[in-house]
Amino acid sequence: MKNPSLIPALALLGAVSVFAPGCGDEHSDTSLPDETPVGTASGALACSTRITYGDRWIRPATHPAQYDVAGDLVTWDGSCVNEGTNSYAVLSNGWKPYFTGNNACVLALDTDCTGATACSTRLTYSATWLRPSGHTAQFDDAGGRVTWDRGCTNESPNSYTVLSNGWKPYFSGANACGLSLRYTGCGGLYTNPVLPVGCADPGVIHDGTQYVAACTSGGAANAFALRTSRDLVTWTAAGSIFPSTRKPTWATGDFWAPEIHKVGTRFIAYFTARHTDGKLSIGAATATSALGPFTDIGHPLVHDVGMGMIDATFFQDTAGVPYLVWKADGNAVGQQTPIYGQTLSADGLALTGTRRTLITNNLAWEGGVVEAPWVVARGGYYYLFYSGNAYYNSTYAVGVARATSPLGPYTKLGAPILKTGGGWVGPGHNSVVTGPGGDTYMVYHAWDSAHTDRLMLVDAITWPNGWPAVPEAPSAGSRPMP
Repeated sequence: MKNPSLIPALALLGAVSVFAPGCGDEHSDTSLPDETPVGTASGALACSTRITYGDRWIRPATHPAQYDVAGDLVTWDGSCVNEGTNSYAVLSNGWKPYFTGNNACVLALDTDCTGATACSTRLTYSATWLRPSGHTAQFDDAGGRVTWDRGCTNESPNSYTVLSNGWKPYFSGANACGLSLRYTGCGGLYTNPVLPVGCADPGVIHDGTQYVAACTSGGAANAFALRTSRDLVTWTAAGSIFPSTRKPTWATGDFWAPEIHKVGTRFIAYFTARHTDGKLSIGAATATSALGPFTDIGHPLVHDVGMGMIDATFFQDTAGVPYLVWKADGNAVGQQTPIYGQTLSADGLALTGTRRTLITNNLAWEGGVVEAPWVVARGGYYYLFYSGNAYYNSTYAVGVARATSPLGPYTKLGAPILKTGGGWVGPGHNSVVTGPGGDTYMVYHAWDSAHTDRLMLVDAITWPNGWPAVPEAPSAGSRPMP
């Protein structure tokens, strides 16, 4: 095999801050030689193009970053050339990045030069593609972000794949699917996990300025680690909801499933903790900022001496009425696990009205548990996302139900919309947020392949036929930035 190469033209490069998109950690800045870029007299770049390489890129030995920045406008027609067991792309400036595997080229091009476009995807098909009649090009262009995780389904004598936007290209022969992906103006690429350290049950919101994530902390000294992000991919530690000196006096441990929501002019952290009487209960704490400091209200918001109550979430209906939704911990005592909903007072700190059962675990895939609710209003429906089955193994998955009224009745879709795959085990306990680009995203946890921790992942939600879907997720390869 020919040695993989990337031909960097240093005269076209300025100082580059090196980091790995999607890893959530930064490396030290490295500055390339201070040389005058081609086509300029002052040494300042008139414009530049950031080229982000997909996860199958064969990185040169001394290249720590997943991207390069080149002077001027750099383009790529989307063609991917196979060479032995690998493949390469040829960019307009002559660079030749190599990728592991055939038809494996994935690149994101983002420029501030004249000619910059809105986020779009070019899908270039391999030579085995069965071109539709009248389709003269070897590619299709689509607005927005279209993804493919290299799945291929045989349908004798040919094969096909289904892309995230529902397109279904066919290829000649079995296991013959091949595509290269060019993302233009989408902000780069990321690869899961977006947080490479433990973050079970991620509760994520946008506080008006940034995304804020809170994670289950169990018995840690500081309860509910907080992190912030501008893009859902790069996260920075931001303290905790309850530092050790501010924990609720009624709680003894098991600090689980935190969520922070804006209620009126302030923020409320809803959470699970074990009461001094031994029962899991739902608490609430208030703050003027999503990052605190939070003050517990001094007692549980939901407490039942006969049954543990966990996994609280908050939402407002389209009329602005606030609701709390949570789960009864029936599986701990061999009973069903209803998910309840009830109206809240305007300040979000007291239950009002009548408690309703929204769903129970009555489908085979759910096993003994439904839990981790999150409610979204969209298109005349309320969508109740939930997780089912055993959190500790591959049966755990995400399902969805919908209703035309906040408290139901809810109708389940049936099969889960997110389950074990892509090297990730037991995905679940999700939040649903709007990404920086305006699309809907699911933020959730999944066990790593070694089953040592639950890490935070992000994947796009689509809405075919009035129901949410999370195409080809949990994702294993590079995806365009949210």
